[in-house]
Amino acid sequence: MRKFLIGFLGIMACAGVRAEGLVDDTSDPLFLTARGRLLSRTIFDYFENGLRVGQYLNYGVVDGLVVGGNFYYQRDFDGDESGFSSADLNALYRIANSADNHLIYDMLGGVKFGGSHRLRSPDFADSVYYLGFRFGQQYEHVTLAATVKSSWIFNNEHGIAFIDFSPDLYLRVTADWRVGVGATLRKATDKCYDEETVGGRIVRQYGRTQYVGHFDYSFESEKFATGLKINILF
Repeated sequence: MRKFLIGFLGIMACAGVRAEGLVDDTSDPLFLTARGRLLSRTIFDYFENGLRVGQYLNYGVVDGLVVGGNFYYQRDFDGDESGFSSADLNALYRIANSADNHLIYDMLGGVKFGGSHRLRSPDFADSVYYLGFRFGQQYEHVTLAATVKSSWIFNNEHGIAFIDFSPDLYLRVTADWRVGVGATLRKATDKCYDEETVGGRIVRQYGRTQYVGHFDYSFESEKFATGLKINILF
């Protein structure tokens, strides 16, 4: 994992020409929904002995400001981890656009609340508040991005906090095909909740619709998930 992060930062420093015209590439890790546009992302995931169906929506309120929300329903066929997830209400604001090969900077924040305690991590997290930054650069055939996010759980008995660092490498292979790889390194005030995950995706674009096959693997839980996302930009 650490070699991957070092290599990612090296590529980010050495990449070349900036890309133009990426307004419909909704799987790009630096994608920002334009003012007056609505992004729908429907998710179908399979994990060990279970299925997950989710929906994400966001809307461009003004230039540079996006608000959104998401939730999912999970069915566990071999246990009791079934039910609705917490609702996640969030916003993202673009602080700086890419110009003269400078980085893109975004600020993000949100709150998660409600849902079944069986689907929470940790299970006592009635509500989670988070704030972070997303940064990177878009080039003609590649996007390099990373997100740093801090989350807080306020609980009288079990309050904790954690920081996530998530680098992402995204390649535009042809006009209609893309591939991406990413990782998340989580450090928590309680080491029981430290986590490292890796994942990948392959994207096929048809106009303003994208079909995304993806997989994710968690080293701590040794669990693997795979599925399909359908992105539609209105």
